[in-house]
This record gives sequence, C-alpha cells and structure tokens, in this order.
Amino acid sequence: MTTMTVLSADKVVTPGGILEPGWVGVEDGRITRVEQGRPERADRHAHVIVPGFVDIHCHGGGGASFDSADPDECVRAAAFHLEHGTTTLVASLVTASPAELERRASVLAELADDGVLAGIHYEGPFLSVARKGAHDPTLLRDPDPATVERLLKVPNVRMMTLAPELDGGLDAVRRVRDAGVVPAVGHTDATYDVAVEATRAGARVATHLFNGMRPLHHREPGPILALLEAPEVVVELVGDGVHLHPAIVAHVARVAGGARTALVTDSIAAAGMSDGEYTLGGLDVEVRDGVARLAEGGSIAGSTATTAAVFRQTVRASGVALEEAVRLAATTPATLLGLTDRGAIAPGLRADLVLLDTDLRVQSVVTA
Repeated sequence: MTTMTVLSADKVVTPGGILEPGWVGVEDGRITRVEQGRPERADRHAHVIVPGFVDIHCHGGGGASFDSADPDECVRAAAFHLEHGTTTLVASLVTASPAELERRASVLAELADDGVLAGIHYEGPFLSVARKGAHDPTLLRDPDPATVERLLKVPNVRMMTLAPELDGGLDAVRRVRDAGVVPAVGHTDATYDVAVEATRAGARVATHLFNGMRPLHHREPGPILALLEAPEVVVELVGDGVHLHPAIVAHVARVAGGARTALVTDSIAAAGMSDGEYTLGGLDVEVRDGVARLAEGGSIAGSTATTAAVFRQTVRASGVALEEAVRLAATTPATLLGLTDRGAIAPGLRADLVLLDTDLRVQSVVTA
C-alpha cells in the first residue's frame, strides 16, 4: 500500500485560484489530492507551493553547457536547473555548423529519451546577421531545405528559431510546422509585413521578444507588434531584470495575457556561477555583476538566471500577480509543448512541485 505524501503551505497556487492555506497529496509521482485548509499531518510545509517551472529556452547552467556534446556535462546543467525549480527543461543550442549542431543535438536527443530533458531547441543557424546577438556571424546562413530537413531528422526536436526574412525563411517556417516542431521567430530584422506572413505560415513563438529583433517604431512596427498581435503566438520574456525593464514584462503580460506569455531564462553555463570568463557558441563571454556580455562588442549573451529567479523578479519587480506568474513560468510553456500532464497543480497531473519560502525563494523541489 502506498502512503500519501502530504505537502502543506500557506498558499497553494492552483488553476482555480490560490488556496490559503492548502495542501497537496502525492502518491506514486502523481497529485492525488488538492485541498483547502490545513491537513491533519504534513510531511513538508512551505509558504507557497507552485507547479514545477517549465523552461523552453535554456543553454546551460551550473558551469555546464548544452553545447558541449558531453552527456555528463549536459546532465549537470539539467540537474542545476532542477535544483532551482525547473522540472521540465528544453535544451537550446546556439549557432554552429550543421554537422556540429547535428552532433550536439544527437546527444541531447538521448537525454530526452531518458527523461532528463523535454527536448531540443535550435536557436540558429538561420538567423539575421544584423540581429545576431551572441551568435557567430560567420556561421549564420539562409535556411536551405536540405539543411532544415537534416536538423529536423534528429529525434526530440521541439522548436527551431529562425529569421523569416531570409531567403527561404517562410518556406522553412512551413516545413518546421509540418514536421510537428514549433517554428519560432527570433534574431530577425523582419518588417512588420514579413513577420505577419511568418505567423500565417505557422510561427508560434516569439524568441525572447524585444531582444535580438528589429525594434518597435511608429512608422515600421517590425516583428514585435506583429508577434504581439498574433493570437496563436506565445511570446518569450527573459524577465531577469537585465534583458527587459520590469515595466515591459508587466505590460506584455497584460497585453498578450497569461495564456500567450512564457517566462524563459536564456541562461548559459554561467548561471549560478561567479563572475568571470565563459564561452557561448565558441564566442568569449564576460560576466560582470551577474550580467553576461560578449567580450567583443558587448552584446548581451544570454543570462545567468534560473527560472525561480525570473519568477521572483516577475512577481516582486514587475508586480505580476502570483497566480498569473505561475501561468507564465509553468502552465503556458507546458501547454505550448503539448505536455498536458504538468504545468499546474491538479489531481491526476505529475507531482512536479516547487516549495517556496516567504521571499519566493526555492525551499525544496518535488518531481514525479
């Protein structure tokens, strides 16, 4: 007979609202009870219980990178983020040659088969040189059909970011969509009209909205407005306090709504580490005061954040309501990936849970 584990809290955030207080019963890796009030006994107590965070854009952490093609190093990166509340993680790869991307993705595909990762995100090589950010411009290329097909053949690919204005860009969006992979628009210099065409062709994600794309202008709105206007597009926000002003995070969460907004880390190996020198996609990165920038040019090079830190920043600095922040950090990204068994606290779902203290810092993590 299985004994139910009882987790209680001053606040339990559920799809139907916040239980104050409340408790969650867990058996065999599944949530079996979600109740208002205080239980007769509790195995663990926290100030807040939220569903496990779901990060769909992450390059590494804890000193380890998903670009390494080293299975042990990739496992360490995933374990670091799990410790900080991310129970579902998509590994992102920065631009490299097609052969190298294929090699790195093959390693990640095996880890996805083992349940360590939820899949693979190609951030490159089909990106705009003008909006390259921390990608090696010498390796950027147009999305020719053969290369797109080659990368899509690797198992467990979940998402591909590309610039739709490139030669063959809109056709690539359609091909990615038809392969059952999420097409994302990012690192793009697309006009408003081209970005609208991309959404009509099947683009479903805005990769780190505002960052790595033509800025909003009143005479040429560019991709930002087009992506915000498209009801089927989920917009990523790197809400670490560096990539975006807190007011922008709050505004986008209101305009796009919780069902269309996903918090991401875009974190690199330097997440959780001290300031110093790192690499990203073969480029030198300097981290100072927790901010990662390319050593040459000074472009922001990912983040050093965890989803827990981004979640806390979103509530504390941006003023997004706790239950709405949970949608942004767990429910919406899980829904985007088609993972209907997680992303919320409800009976029958996976027992992926994060227990937080009064300052919304991770106290402990429970995984199915």
